[in-house]
Order: sequence, then structure tokens, then C-alpha cells
Amino acid sequence: MARRNDPERLPFMKMHGLGNDFVVIDRRQGGRPLSASLVAAIADRHRGVGFDQLAVIEPSAEADARLVFYNADGSPSATCGNATRCIARHLIDETGRRELTLVTERGRLSARDAGGGRTSVNMGPPILDWQGVPLAREVDLDRLPIAGEPVATGMGNPHCTFFVPDAEAVDLATFGPEHEHHPLFPERTNVQVAHLAGPDRIRMRVWERGTGLTLASGSSSCAVAVAAARRGLTGRAVTILLDGGDLQIDWRADGVWMTGPTAHVFDGVFTAPFLAEVG
Repeated sequence: MARRNDPERLPFMKMHGLGNDFVVIDRRQGGRPLSASLVAAIADRHRGVGFDQLAVIEPSAEADARLVFYNADGSPSATCGNATRCIARHLIDETGRRELTLVTERGRLSARDAGGGRTSVNMGPPILDWQGVPLAREVDLDRLPIAGEPVATGMGNPHCTFFVPDAEAVDLATFGPEHEHHPLFPERTNVQVAHLAGPDRIRMRVWERGTGLTLASGSSSCAVAVAAARRGLTGRAVTILLDGGDLQIDWRADGVWMTGPTAHVFDGVFTAPFLAEVG
């Protein structure tokens, strides 16, 4: 494998959390900077590798690492819950420690080994003011002035949650992009459709801004859990049933904790010709 600081080649890891898949690049020892065009080229599932989000591990003086995230279209993302869990597991295995801290645009996040191959990350308190989500104007976050009266929640990125009779029946490939670009969300939004599947169990499907349909989303799961509790539909500890598997979400006084499995699938290297073609 190429050295991590080799400018001619670019090592990477492929990981996923419940099928929500990531390319992860470790820049703690330096290496090639990433442009939006390079990120988008890597995201191409035919000519690159493909991912739902790309994550970069960088050094940090205040935590064990700093994480930077990108969507598949090359745009930046402030947070990505499942990628954070995947990288936390990688660093836990690397260091042999059971707990560590990570820094993202969301702030300083705690992560820990939850046992049984599962990893927990505290995604921080939800953002429950219209400017922080952000929205274009002041409205009732619990019942937005949009057909279906969805709930708006900020988790470092914006979320719009629709509680529907049957999440499976929604044509999310059409419904998602229509609402991702709703004018009430100046930075676009992640879109979830959800229904109660039992006591403190929520079936959820997600359309992620800048990416599209995904099998799972950690920050969306946190947002849906917070929205359901605010609506009085569930308690604060719930299981989110996603296309790719289940996540446990617990909205505590110190933030929203997310727990679930991760997978480190393979390591690879982007070649010099690929990087030269992208520019």
C-alpha cells in the first residue's frame, strides 16, 4: 500500500454502518488535499468506488481526531453519524481504548465501545431553534407549514421528518428530492418518512441531501427519535428500523446517543492515473 503522505497515490478505507457506506481517508500524517471534483469522482459507483458520504480523518490538538465529511455530490456536510461510529470503531481498535473523543463541525463528540461489536457515539444535543436548523424564517418546528406537517430538527445538519401511516408506501425517490430543495430549508435538508412499528420502535426510510436514497443514516435516526419524542409518540429511547438494519437511539440530558454495528470492508489505493485524470 502507498504511504499515507505519498502525493502520487491516495490510500483509503471502505466502511459501512448498516449499509450506509463510506470512503474514509486518513490524513493524520498528511497527504493529498481533497477537491469537490475529486470527491465526486470517488463517489461514482462505476468509475470510482462509490459511497453515501466521504469522511476524512485529520489530526486534532483537542481530541483524538478531527473528522470532515462530504456528500456524494462533493458538497460539504457538517456531520455524519454512521461514519463517525465507523471511524470511532477503527480508532478504538487501533488504540485498544474503550472511549475516545472526536471533533467535527458539530463540536466535540464522545464515543465508546458498547460491547458485542457495537459502537456508541454521542451526537450532541439536538438543535431546536429555527435559525440553528437552519430554516428560512421563524415557524413552528414541530409542525412545519408544509403538507403533512413534518418536524424540523438540527443535528449539525438539517432534517425534515414526516410521520406517515406507512413509510414503505411512500415513493421516496420522488418525495425526497421534492422536499430536499424546499425553500424553507436554505441549505437543503435530509428527508425522512417514518411510522410507529411498536412501542418505542420506529420504521424509517431516508433521503439524504446531496446523496439520495440510503440504507441507513445515523444523524437522520437521531432526528427522527427526537421528533417522535417531541410529538409524544415515543419515549426518548427508541429503536430505529432502517432498510439496512437497526440503530438504538437514546436522547439523554447530555445529547443524543446512537448505538449500532459497523463494518470495515476493505482497504485500497487510488492510483496516480486516476488522480491525474480527476485533476
